[in-house]
Amino acid sequence: MNPLDEELDRRRSATGEHRLPPTVAVVVAAATYALLPSSLQLGPRLIVPIVELALLLALIATNPRRMTRETKWSRIVSVVQAAIVIVTNLVALGLLITTLMDPAAEGGSLLLAALQIWSTNVIGFGLLYWELDRGGPVARRKLRRDAMPPADWRFSQDENDDAVREVAVGASKSSGWVPTFVDYLYLSLTNSSAFSPTDTMPLTSRAKMLMGLQASAALLTSLLVIARAVGSLGGG
Repeated sequence: MNPLDEELDRRRSATGEHRLPPTVAVVVAAATYALLPSSLQLGPRLIVPIVELALLLALIATNPRRMTRETKWSRIVSVVQAAIVIVTNLVALGLLITTLMDPAAEGGSLLLAALQIWSTNVIGFGLLYWELDRGGPVARRKLRRDAMPPADWRFSQDENDDAVREVAVGASKSSGWVPTFVDYLYLSLTNSSAFSPTDTMPLTSRAKMLMGLQASAALLTSLLVIARAVGSLGGG
């Protein structure tokens, strides 16, 4: 059998990726947005969370437990859902900046809101990275390597095939490993914390632009928190 077919059989035998982790992430993002101060939200408090959860229910109906099926519309809905999380969160960040420029603004709730925005930033970009890379979660399980779209990110497992045995056993080429949502969430978390790539490198222009946007938003949020905290200490 062709080595590519053998490797594909290993990926398919692992069944589809579990639906639970991204589902929990979307629910957390929706709840976090709903708990933001009303001055940082677009429209009525529950509009955005309801839209996000409605899209989530449509996706769950397509793949209730495992990511095994995909249609053109389900893929569009998945990307739109991640985009809504990101865009509404960036708008909230912009409104937070405007609010913090007012010296009379209440500091405690705004600092908590900054943490909520930072956390949602991690979730939103993690979802988008997960949907975009190599054609998405279903394609990563179902397609041969030579049929996948070009990778947007290079994980350490993608280059460990010639390492020592206990490391190489988990390499992409030899084991059929493909990244799951947790891997992209970790990528998003480290990018928001370090403001740059760590162990996973962006390969395409869109990956670099998205990571740059995410890192900039995370850095700005962190600077706002620091500036507000220093200002509060000085005022005290």
